[in-house]
This record gives sequence, C-alpha cells and structure tokens, in this order.
Amino acid sequence: MAKSTRDDRRSGKRREPKENDEHVLQVARVTRVVKGGRRMRFRVTVVIGNRQGKVGIGIGKAAEVQAAVQKASSQARRKMIKVPLIRGTIPHEVNMKFKAARIRLLPAGEGTGIIAGGALRPILELAGVKNILSKRYGTSNQLVNAQAAMRALGMLRMRPQRKKPEGESEGASTEQAKV
Repeated sequence: MAKSTRDDRRSGKRREPKENDEHVLQVARVTRVVKGGRRMRFRVTVVIGNRQGKVGIGIGKAAEVQAAVQKASSQARRKMIKVPLIRGTIPHEVNMKFKAARIRLLPAGEGTGIIAGGALRPILELAGVKNILSKRYGTSNQLVNAQAAMRALGMLRMRPQRKKPEGESEGASTEQAKV
C-alpha cells in the first residue's frame, strides 16, 4: 500500500483501496425545455458490487457525464444491499413486478453460469452470483429493469434449516420403526 503524499494531505483527499467494482449501466441525455431553449443534462445509472454478496445501484444527474457518474456511484454505495448466496446461487425462486418490468430469478446448479441479459447480468455479476437462471418480461427499459432486479434481490431470504418435531430424537424414530 502506497503512503499518502504531502499533496494528498493538503488537498484533503484520501486514497482508499477500491473494494467495490463499478459498472456504468446507462448514460442517457435528458433535456428540459425552458423559456430560453433546451437545457441538456446527463442521467447515469451505476451498479456497484463487491462480488461477495453486496450490490447497489445509483442514479446521478449532472451537466457533465463524469460528475453524474460520481453522484451515481456515491448513491449506489449508500444503497447497497446484502444478497444471500448458497454455493454461488440464490437460495430460492423469486418473481418481481415493478412498474412495467417483470423479472423471474431461479437458482441454478453448479456450472450453469449467469443466464441473464440486459441490466440484470451486470447486477448479478457484481453481486457475486455464479449460477442463476433469469427471465425478463415486459419493458426493455434498463433503468426500470435494474430497479426491479434490486427489489427482487432484496426479497431473497435464507432458507431456515429444517427442524425436527419436538420430543422426537434420532433414536426414537428408529425404535418406532422396529416395533
């Protein structure tokens, strides 16, 4: 790890190691009509994840693309969620409807890979999912699909371990079977 230089300390910037990977999902030019003409801005959607179960998306708007990316990535860091993973896949099936998007995520066996497209693939990759089946219905709008995917991942819960009925031990069931 490199030491911070004197110039870094004076400017107030701290260099921190990049623990999260970042992917710019979409850059859209948006216009607002005002009295003097049109005002152009950029809307950027960024996905951030650590590839170990944490992922977040953020949206930033600014007059310059780079400023919008910085705003989006800082929002994505604040909105990160924890995704439960079991052997590289999700614990259970989930269906999500958000606005015009419908998304279905299914756990997959080892070696399947990420069967997903559009906005779903980078989100699942950065979340650390290795094997999954997915299907996207409805809209092809990347922003809405990304928001639906985040809500779907937020619905995931770890499956509870199966409990044995009270008063029954492992030996009791074999004794009853013999009688």
